Amino acid sequence: AQGTRHWSRRSATMAERYLITKVATVEGAAVPELVKLKIARDEKLAEEKKAAIEAQKKTRQEERAKLKERTAAYEKEYADNAAELVKLRREAKVNGNFFVEPEAKLLFVVRIAGIIKMSPKPRKVLQLLRLKQLHNGVFLKVNKPILNMLKLVQPYVTYGFPSLKTVRELVYKRGFGKVNKQRIPLSSNDIISDSLGKFGIHGVEDIIHEIYTVGPNFKQVSNFLWPFKLSSPKGGFINKRHGFCEGRGGDWGNREELINDLLRRMN
Repeated sequence: AQGTRHWSRRSATMAERYLITKVATVEGAAVPELVKLKIARDEKLAEEKKAAIEAQKKTRQEERAKLKERTAAYEKEYADNAAELVKLRREAKVNGNFFVEPEAKLLFVVRIAGIIKMSPKPRKVLQLLRLKQLHNGVFLKVNKPILNMLKLVQPYVTYGFPSLKTVRELVYKRGFGKVNKQRIPLSSNDIISDSLGKFGIHGVEDIIHEIYTVGPNFKQVSNFLWPFKLSSPKGGFINKRHGFCEGRGGDWGNREELINDLLRRMN
């Protein structure tokens, strides 16, 4: 009985994928009883399939309308935040004060060194950060444990604070999801809904908002996104053996807002 219940539940959810064959019968000819049963079953399946497709279409339309509304709300939120910062900077300038920029909450880390001659500890830390290949990149939250881990792998990575434009370009161009441990392109909102729907995330704009604002479900969204596989930067690196902040110039280490220029060349 339990097996039957399980099968009926599964068949209801997969009704839109039924393959229904047509049984051709000659008019006026005697039709065997088994063929009659098969025709009746196929008619019932066809009705189920039609109802399931209609329901799925309706759900998709509703989700799309909601996503459109949320996207408009996100755009307004980004614009309001930018306008507020401009206003505060102007006020500080008028009053002769210094404006302290808000602390960054989001990091984007790119691996710039291979595995040769790397000691076990940095290798393990890069593995924990999911930076297993050269030019892999991940979004991380700015907190003490992450900053301590980055100190251990500083000569092998470069990182900074990505802008909204950079986050959007990365997700749209190189965004892949992790579904059943497989790298799946984000070609449909259904892929996102199936994995992150329980967190209220149903589309690419929801993912971008959650990442950029470092929302409550940042961890789940970041883990859903496969590490970004970037190209080598157009125009090349300066010198990977030296730090970005060194006088002679280099590449590894923290480059704050200037990470956006590098990512534009690598995307």
